[in-house]
Amino acid sequence: MKRTLLVCVLFAVFSCQQRETAAPSAAAPAPAAKPFKAGLLTPGSINDGGWNAIAYEGLQRIKNELGAEVSNQETKTPPEMLDGFRSYGAKGFDIAFGHGFEYQEPAKQAAAEYPNTIFITSSGNTVTNNVSPMRFQIEESTYLLGVIAARESKTGKAGLVGGINLPSIDSSFVAFKAGAQSVNPKFEVKTIYTGNFDDVGAAKVATLSLINAGCDFIFHQANEAGRGVFQACTERKVRCFGSNKNQTDMAPDYVVASAVVDVPAAFVEMAKIVKEKRFKPGEQHFGFNNNIVRLEWNDKLKASISPQTIAEVDRLTNEIKAGTLKPPAGF
Repeated sequence: MKRTLLVCVLFAVFSCQQRETAAPSAAAPAPAAKPFKAGLLTPGSINDGGWNAIAYEGLQRIKNELGAEVSNQETKTPPEMLDGFRSYGAKGFDIAFGHGFEYQEPAKQAAAEYPNTIFITSSGNTVTNNVSPMRFQIEESTYLLGVIAARESKTGKAGLVGGINLPSIDSSFVAFKAGAQSVNPKFEVKTIYTGNFDDVGAAKVATLSLINAGCDFIFHQANEAGRGVFQACTERKVRCFGSNKNQTDMAPDYVVASAVVDVPAAFVEMAKIVKEKRFKPGEQHFGFNNNIVRLEWNDKLKASISPQTIAEVDRLTNEIKAGTLKPPAGF
């Protein structure tokens, strides 16, 4: 009897130990992956149909293609720009874009405070450990616009309308003038800066002034205010060019071609580099050779351009890609 009881006790203890061994504790859940975060500061409305709109398109592509958490702010003054960058740094954003030459100093200041965020400016030459500019070589296409204007003009004059006189904008105008005067050294290029990127009325008045002075081709770098340029050209039936984005839809009967910058593709490329931990500080150049900058014709009006001009533009495009022609830049 005692032997039987002992066997039962030992069996019960063994069974209990087996149950305890067979029930492993639940594995701790893996920590959630930190989301990739991308921020964007623009100097004007993302609904401008040009410079700021293409930046926002780029941000949305980063969201959709890289699964990023994104944010955008409109910042017009240096203090607003600095505060915007700081807010992204404080929130642990991986990359923050400042869309314009004017964002360099705010980016540099914020970068010193938030070394784990990469700050990218669209244009400029400021480089630190976590600041780099994207240099869009739009001069390659504005040079060609100048060639078109000089070859097709009936008055020997073209007009340029700028918003704020920034080095990056002036540089595109320098190239336009060089292109025009490569055709005719006496070709006259008149320039007016309105002093802002928002005043559509001021840009329209400036354009009308240029048209009254005999300019029969107009090119702008005025962002939102560029709408006023297209309004004036439409009213006076004067041919013009789009900037940064294909702006044919702004004045389909008068926009001959556009100097296009594929900012969305460049934004995605920079975000990928940062996300994949491949970032190295330095100027990032984008131009004809990687198809980020290009000239796009308005197919409706291309037929009105002489075949000789079209052939010349094609020839010069190939020279720029080959490196045998380097349009001048202002900075």
